[in-house]
Amino acid sequence: MELDRARRYPFVSQPDAAPFRITRAEGAYLYTPDPSAPSGERAILDAAGGAVVANIGHGRREPGEAFARASARLTYAVPPFATDERVELVERLRETWLPEGLTRAVFTSGGSESVDAALRLARQHHLSAGRPGRWKVIGRDLSYHGVTLATLAVGGHVKRRKGFEPWLTSLPKAPACYCLRCPLSLAYPACNVACASALEEIITREGADTIAAFIAEPVGGSTAGGLDPPDEYWPAIVEICRRHGILVIADEVMTGFGRTGREMAVDHWGVVPDILVGGKGLTGGYAPMGGIFAKEEVVQPIAANGDELMFFTYSAHPASCAAANAVLGILEDEKLVARAAEMGDRLRARLATLAVHPHVAEVRGRGLLLGIEIVKDRDTLEPFPADARVTGKIVAAGLGEGVFFYPGGCDPARDVITLGPAFVIGDAEIEKIVTTLEKAIDSAVSRTG
Repeated sequence: MELDRARRYPFVSQPDAAPFRITRAEGAYLYTPDPSAPSGERAILDAAGGAVVANIGHGRREPGEAFARASARLTYAVPPFATDERVELVERLRETWLPEGLTRAVFTSGGSESVDAALRLARQHHLSAGRPGRWKVIGRDLSYHGVTLATLAVGGHVKRRKGFEPWLTSLPKAPACYCLRCPLSLAYPACNVACASALEEIITREGADTIAAFIAEPVGGSTAGGLDPPDEYWPAIVEICRRHGILVIADEVMTGFGRTGREMAVDHWGVVPDILVGGKGLTGGYAPMGGIFAKEEVVQPIAANGDELMFFTYSAHPASCAAANAVLGILEDEKLVARAAEMGDRLRARLATLAVHPHVAEVRGRGLLLGIEIVKDRDTLEPFPADARVTGKIVAAGLGEGVFFYPGGCDPARDVITLGPAFVIGDAEIEKIVTTLEKAIDSAVSRTG
């Protein structure tokens, strides 16, 4: 592809930027044209896994071949119809991947659609059960659940909500589990996990009979970069919600399917949400797909009342289900969830050298979902000015050194680099990620006044 032609790529979110060209990908690497290289291309280590999507690595033949076979046999069927691919996927998920008790499933084309559907499912549950007053969904600060109007409303990503507030329903927000800059000005463990008990205060203020659900990412994604709650947090949240008849929705679009070193991130704490949302890792980037998984008790009043939850046109697309089956099969056969845990531990240990960097406030996260918060002063936690665009400079410097880092951050965690590489990375890739990130931070800081 010629550069002039690439510049005509009409990507509206970056209208003035020349697109970065990718011609192919394999394993943990992306490839970009480079006429000066003997091969005519340059390898870029994908330390982000795309948008924290790739889990089995790039370029595997099995998912594409499964997609092609399924598409040739059955191009499309309306979502409620049973197909071999749909049935096989649901059986596999129930047997191997989902927390016990999550037996109901519906599929979508991605994470935003999935969370949107999960919110509608929670509302429909209460409507069908004769509780029309329960419509509010409590979200959290420093969270992200998608870009539909409903998912922006429950999310706490200030930058992505900005300007759309007139269209967004005002919904209550619980404090984030952000111990580095505790929003309650407390310190763990003396705080007794006050960010969890704060949910009880919100419920009391709003009235439990007005609240349908609470939604949160088990481990925060790229908004603030791998926010990992204290171990007491999720059991306390579930207990509070159960006591008040409020559904618990775990948004595992980024954390699910092995990313944190367990099948689902909620497995770290032994809790089972009422509704679990999956996405990125379900197909590892080989097909657009997301999923909503629920307990029988959530669906029962809907079925008993003869109500329904409307599907999207491409929900449970047969070929996407086939690709998901292939990806999950690879994860199982090659024990890649255990590998994600192991390589995550190794990467975290190697990042210890960065944890004392004068411009690194914290390294955090679980498995292969890790966040590095960048600050002007690590002692005071003073951030760089917003117009310094430090995160963007780090990403650009990393690309110049042959590594792609995922940009994140949202005030007060203004500058964040998120690491989410494929589970197939090895020690050589870990070394390159860490050494390049340190260079990139130093380069960005040196170019910031």
